[in-house]
Amino acid sequence: MSVHYTLNLRVFWPLVTGLCTALVCLYHVLRGSGGARAEPADGVDGGFPLLKVAVLLLLSYVLLRCRHAVRQRFLPGSPRLEGHAAFSSRHFREPGLSILLESYYEHEVRLSPHVLGHSKAHVSRIVGELVRAGRARGSPGLIPGGALALAFRGDFIQVGSAYEQHKIRRPDSFDVLVPLRLPPLVALEPRSLGEEPALAPAFRGCFLCALKAPPSPSGASGGHWLRDCKPFADAFCVDVRGRRHLSATLVLRWFQSHLQRSLATVRYSLEGRCRVTLTPGGLEQPPTLHILPCRTDYGCCRLSMAVRLIPAVHLGDGVFLVAPPPPPLPSAPLLELPEGLRAEALWGVNTARQEQKLLSWLQERAAPGACYLKCLQLLKALRDLGARGLDSAAATQWGRILSSYVLKTVLLAVLLRKGAPGQGWDEEHLGKCLEELVQFLRDCLLRRHTLFHCVLGPGGAAAEVGPLPKALREAAPVDLLAAFDGHARELAAARLLSTWQRLPQLLRAYGGPRYLARCPPPRSQRTQGFLEGDP
Repeated sequence: MSVHYTLNLRVFWPLVTGLCTALVCLYHVLRGSGGARAEPADGVDGGFPLLKVAVLLLLSYVLLRCRHAVRQRFLPGSPRLEGHAAFSSRHFREPGLSILLESYYEHEVRLSPHVLGHSKAHVSRIVGELVRAGRARGSPGLIPGGALALAFRGDFIQVGSAYEQHKIRRPDSFDVLVPLRLPPLVALEPRSLGEEPALAPAFRGCFLCALKAPPSPSGASGGHWLRDCKPFADAFCVDVRGRRHLSATLVLRWFQSHLQRSLATVRYSLEGRCRVTLTPGGLEQPPTLHILPCRTDYGCCRLSMAVRLIPAVHLGDGVFLVAPPPPPLPSAPLLELPEGLRAEALWGVNTARQEQKLLSWLQERAAPGACYLKCLQLLKALRDLGARGLDSAAATQWGRILSSYVLKTVLLAVLLRKGAPGQGWDEEHLGKCLEELVQFLRDCLLRRHTLFHCVLGPGGAAAEVGPLPKALREAAPVDLLAAFDGHARELAAARLLSTWQRLPQLLRAYGGPRYLARCPPPRSQRTQGFLEGDP
């Protein structure tokens, strides 16, 4: 994907002013050290021209900031000009919204491509060394016959918004899949739980992985296979309905301990570049690798980063089963699992490769200058603005419902319904495109539309992303919002509408430079429209 660089005036003008001031000071120091030999003729002040240039640059910077402040405070649709009129979706077609969105995007949302590139390269180097060390260590246990137990495959796969060009704000968190290598004596038979009767909706996207004997030309009997793989089954499997299944919990526990041993191997070699620590995630979260800048590191991108290392089992065609599965909601406790199922045997599915192919497919067919990824970034920023003022529990529920994956699926669903981003997705229609995404998301929350997983859904995007493993082709459609009850969805839809209606005021209050005057809406407007319908 193409990357566009823009000049950041907040950095450029202070930098130029500081450099000119430093030149003036350096000139006066050199002039003073020159003594009588450097004495100018009477009436001539050699430092005046440089000083005048520095003052003019400083005045230019102040004038630009004043112009930006005036534009922020007196845009069309501003409360100062329209008497605090109630906001409706029609205001988003006015030219003033585009200026507000652009300003907020530049100051609060957009990531520097330079910093993001350095961060991704740094993460790739550190994780690469750690994974190679883990592969070299192998596994402490052996299966009879000389076949290794679980081990690192030796590569890693970078997934998530940072690698799909729609991450916002700071490049300080990343997701990395670490594929695992199964022993040659073991093959897996994955199965989706989507058709499982009496299963809570929160678990319909999970998978089970039964063990089976790999195809063998020698025709070895099943009894010999069970006896040979018994050490592996005892260490990494649980019984589900009378059959051995690979346990996500046991694999995650082994993965975390193996990572700790591998980190101890490479920690000394990393000391000169950064400080690295590993935080275990327990049985509900994958471990997190914290990369802290070294005190002697004088690089331009000294950021502290958190990298989630997710153990993954390859199913084929770029699809992975990951441990642990997405955490269940409080409304769907593990006690709701049908009889015979065990929570430690549940796996999640990761289709990041297919989603990246789908985004590339859309980009190839998009009109020049299409802003659909920018709309997705602004939709995430809108979600974050809507979380302001909520208590901890409500903010957590809001973030669960409007997760980044849900918002990305909303964008893909809207674009796939149209075939590709056309002329209506250019920069001139940024506000209108964002409005379309918000409206579709609200309809999904109110059950007017169903938000299916973009790969597991009916029809999905299989033709665009290429072949899929049999387990995914036969999987039932997964509704990403089915796990939330109607009341929670209605509250989220109302909050989304309220945030949308107050967006100009929120952008003025929280966007732009921190020293600009704020223009919050009056108290009456802050509560207006929370449960209103469409205008």
